[in-house]
Amino acid sequence: MQRAIRSEDTRVFPRFLDLPYPNIERGDGVWLTTTDGRRFLDACSGGAMVACLGHGVLEVITAAAEQAEAISYFYNHHFTSEPQERLADRLLEVAAPEMARIRFVSGGSEANETALQLARLYHVERGETDRWRVISPAQAYHGSTMGTLALSGRRTLQEPYTPYLAEHLHIDPSTWRFDPSGETALRQLDALLDEAGPGTIAAFFCEPVSAAALPAYSPPEAFWHGLDERRKDHGFLICFDEVVTGMGRVGTWLAAHQIPIEPDIVAIGKGLGAGYAPIGGVFCTQGVYDAIDRGSREFDLGHTWDGAPVSSAVGLAVVDLLVERGLVEHVRERGPELRDELEAALEGSEIVREVRGRGFLLGVELVDPRDGESFLPVELEAASLVDDTALEHGLLVTSTHPQANGFAGDQTLLAPAYASSDEELAAMVDRFAATIEDVERTIKDLLSRPA
Repeated sequence: MQRAIRSEDTRVFPRFLDLPYPNIERGDGVWLTTTDGRRFLDACSGGAMVACLGHGVLEVITAAAEQAEAISYFYNHHFTSEPQERLADRLLEVAAPEMARIRFVSGGSEANETALQLARLYHVERGETDRWRVISPAQAYHGSTMGTLALSGRRTLQEPYTPYLAEHLHIDPSTWRFDPSGETALRQLDALLDEAGPGTIAAFFCEPVSAAALPAYSPPEAFWHGLDERRKDHGFLICFDEVVTGMGRVGTWLAAHQIPIEPDIVAIGKGLGAGYAPIGGVFCTQGVYDAIDRGSREFDLGHTWDGAPVSSAVGLAVVDLLVERGLVEHVRERGPELRDELEAALEGSEIVREVRGRGFLLGVELVDPRDGESFLPVELEAASLVDDTALEHGLLVTSTHPQANGFAGDQTLLAPAYASSDEELAAMVDRFAATIEDVERTIKDLLSRPA
């Protein structure tokens, strides 16, 4: 069996044609094993912050198999099922009692797309048909559909698809580099409201705690308070993308529970299926639901696998395990210590500017060691260097490389499974520290070479 599969060796259309892909054979807890026997410590829940319970959890596998024996699929345009009904009740009971309804979808992009459609429909049902535009932070990632790509302000992410994308509006992130107080972002928000006309804005759409695009970052509290005032004044909705942070990732069932503003619509995904089935969902408040209930009484758009019985059964098993094992509480209690351990392990690194963290979502920001502040040169591709070096150390992490957009530099995200043992977490921290040490050495060598 090949050690890694290249684009010329497969009939699969790979994501990156120049990248050789290790061939994973099995997963066990937080370990991934390749077909040639190599083992990787999974510090990123499958690489996309999905496998929150770890790999090979028999209770979830059994729930899926038992449901498949009864019935695996029907289109929810025609029927509902006990798993879907029970999952909705369970989520609204334990995860989001402040919400009124949930619509199930197949994953994160679909959840955010559905949230966008619901925000638009809410205003149409109330007779405000001019409201369609969205304001959102520029440094963001909300999905790969045309609707969700338009929610980002990163042109390098959107190209070459910009002709298909709606012209939404964006504010800069309130990071230490540009806007530590959040006041600049609020001024930008006011300017955009004036420019577009408040009566055209349907929603402010954001991650309450960012993931892939700006790991473990959240705006300062002053921004949230100012945003809430503007919602009350101008009548737009607040939509939270919690595809990553929902289902306990930051130590509460929703990150919204840690933020001083109450959203109208919340999208979840990833952790709801925990890597065992594709499923996401969209919560809404009673007020949003009432607009459709008292209007057309239709929210018809959907996807083939929305609320399918097997996916719903998996989601229900995941929620039950999170509750029974107290895993959300564990993440809340263990997360701050994990962040401190990571920061201590990276202390002294000249390429690490900041270590952020909420729960089991950790972010490490890299900078140019020559001044400790600037973005690393784009051509170094430091994010890829971190990921590749981590694999050499038997560790899976996920890094981003968005300097060309001007909002953030190279960042690395760690998002271990909630059930990771203290020994496994310590090994993740140690291997990542060794990774950064190697990467720093390489970067310094490259920067010292004559231009």
